[in-house]
Amino acid sequence: GSHDSFSYWVDEKSPVGPDQATAIKRLARISLVKKIMKKWSVTQNLTFKEQLEGGIRYFDLRVSSKPGEIGQEIYFIHGLFGIKVRDGLKEINTFLEQHPKEVVFLDFNHFYAMDDSHHFFLINRIRSAFGSKLCSVECVEYITLQYMWEKKHQVLIFYHYPLYQEYPFLWPGNKMPAPWANTTNVHKLLQFLETTLEERSRYGTFHVSQAILTPRVKTIARHLIRGLKNTLVHRNLPMILNWVKAQKPGVMGVNIITSDFVELVDFAATVIALNDLLLEEDESTT
Repeated sequence: GSHDSFSYWVDEKSPVGPDQATAIKRLARISLVKKIMKKWSVTQNLTFKEQLEGGIRYFDLRVSSKPGEIGQEIYFIHGLFGIKVRDGLKEINTFLEQHPKEVVFLDFNHFYAMDDSHHFFLINRIRSAFGSKLCSVECVEYITLQYMWEKKHQVLIFYHYPLYQEYPFLWPGNKMPAPWANTTNVHKLLQFLETTLEERSRYGTFHVSQAILTPRVKTIARHLIRGLKNTLVHRNLPMILNWVKAQKPGVMGVNIITSDFVELVDFAATVIALNDLLLEEDESTT
């Protein structure tokens, strides 16, 4: 999976998003501030298509309306506005049309400046983008690739807002817990990932290990121009990748792992390779 999957492009010319504090919105009237914000808002370099081609199958999505804009158009957001959600969904669907055995998880976990009418608009966009590819809510343990292929389903939508109850194809957010370490320290992050794996639910939910470091205000202040990638990610990704290599999938093991700048190391290939351990287990038990 990728963290803030859509943030490969954010619009410096747009207003600062409603996910930001009032003080930041005021500061952003200075054009240089938005350039700096961009350096800290972008957590991926690859487009949806490029991420899919590189093996990413879980997408972490934050969305917002644009306050003051007429209509109910919804955009991806991380500090600054990204592309329209409808364009992102279309790009993902094109890939799925070309690869009918591939399955993706779309996790809509943060909503800003949205009332129910915006949610209805977005949910209709999701339905029209994917149609019969959408997998209805089921017991998590039933959702095998074989099950998905038989049903011709390719998309699981997780929707962290009460309206999920009105649509069979919206999975509740609590089926996709993603504990967040909220630290700049890689050792604390890895300890947190270990602890939350030990505590993960044995049945009934998926589980996201967020292998990401989060800048604090003072981190940004000290390294304004360098940005997220050069300050936190480059230096720590090799250690994070070593942790990934040491994991085991399966019950109480890793399930979905997300990272920033997924192309900087062999992140997706390393995560995918963990599945070989499950095949070895199968062979040893038969």
